[in-house]
Amino acid sequence: MTTLFLMVGLPGAGKTTRARQLAEEHGALRLTPDEWMLPLFGEAEADGKRDVLEGRMLWLALEAIKVGTNVVVDYGCWSRHERSAIRWLAEAEGARFRMIYLPLDAETQRARITDRWATAAGETFPMTEADILHGWAQFEEPDAAELERGAISGPPPGWVSWREWAATRWPSFT
Repeated sequence: MTTLFLMVGLPGAGKTTRARQLAEEHGALRLTPDEWMLPLFGEAEADGKRDVLEGRMLWLALEAIKVGTNVVVDYGCWSRHERSAIRWLAEAEGARFRMIYLPLDAETQRARITDRWATAAGETFPMTEADILHGWAQFEEPDAAELERGAISGPPPGWVSWREWAATRWPSFT
């Protein structure tokens, strides 16, 4: 049975390092938008293009699962809805789902971001204090039920399915 590994955490948590390890250990396709954004667009967000890129990567992840390839999705997935949608989509394709949550404290985050910028500026994005605070304000930490793979609730009110929600969140998904 194939597995979709979903990396969850804030910038500096070590998601991409752990994603690389998982990809090697499990012969998995690793999908890391940060590694595509700079070469393609020269910046982290680029007027909504990140959402478009993530949508195509999510589509590709599901296609890989269908042919028996393990996948590591390295998005960060700050919202519970994003995580629920990706889990539902993976399980609907018959894959196992493993959330890899990498928590960190604010002091460690700032130190790692500073170090990353000092040692690999050409491969990363600059982050301001405002960016860091915005991330903390937006991040919904996974609770125990989510981490223990409890039942997935239905999509948010107004949505027929998680697939429909995902197609709106990531416009190029469908």
